[in-house]
Amino acid sequence: MAWRQLIFKTRTISISPQPYQTPGFSKFFSKSSLYVEKVGIPEFLNGIGKGVEAHVAKLETEIGDFQKLLVTRTLKLKKLGIPCQQRKLILKHAHKYRLGLWRPRAQPLKS
Repeated sequence: MAWRQLIFKTRTISISPQPYQTPGFSKFFSKSSLYVEKVGIPEFLNGIGKGVEAHVAKLETEIGDFQKLLVTRTLKLKKLGIPCQQRKLILKHAHKYRLGLWRPRAQPLKS
C-alpha cells in the first residue's frame, strides 16, 4: 500500500493544451472531400468498378431509385441477370454505404 501511494505522489500528470496529441492528426480532417456529393445509381456502380458499371442501364430501368438499390436483395439482382460475383460486390458496397463506411470517389482509382 505504501509503494502505491509513493508512485501516485511522484507521478506528474501533464495535460496537453492541444486537442490533438498525435502530430499531424489535426491535418487529417482538413483535407478536401474526394467523394461524390450526390450519389445515384451510376455514380455508385462506377465507384465500385470491376465491371459492375455495365449494369447501370438495367438497374436504372428496373429499380429506378438509389435508395431502393440499397435495400435490394440478391434474388432481385439475380432475376435481372447480374452475375454472382457482381451481385456480391453490389450488395457488399450497399451494406457498407448504409453503415457509412464507404462512399464512391469522385474519380475512380486507376488499377
